Amino acid sequence: MIDLPEQAPDAFLADKGYDADAIRADLAERKIKAVIPGRSNRRVKIEYDRALYKQRNRIECMFGHLKINRAIATRYDQLANSFLGMVHLATTRYWLKFVHSARLEAKTASSRRRGSAISGILCDEPTRK
Repeated sequence: MIDLPEQAPDAFLADKGYDADAIRADLAERKIKAVIPGRSNRRVKIEYDRALYKQRNRIECMFGHLKINRAIATRYDQLANSFLGMVHLATTRYWLKFVHSARLEAKTASSRRRGSAISGILCDEPTRK
């Protein structure tokens, strides 16, 4: 889809559904770190990087936010470039929403320090007494 140099991943983050010896062996053969928690019925407990596994949640949330956009969730586009364009639009839209809310929070926090916010509404000018 994008002309990037292909790189082997450092780690494979997956949930318990991918806890299989065959998958782990394939990853080890490719020198990829398996960050997969073991199933509860596994006899031998397998250690994994818990801090790295927590990052998997961020990735899942990002895909959840992207799938709010109907065109991405159902993949209406037939061409890869069209689909990638929709992904770019959706991520830009999500990023703008994030930046906008962060700016509003920063403005609100600074105006509260100055005392210019009235009943939760942000005022551009300081209130006059």
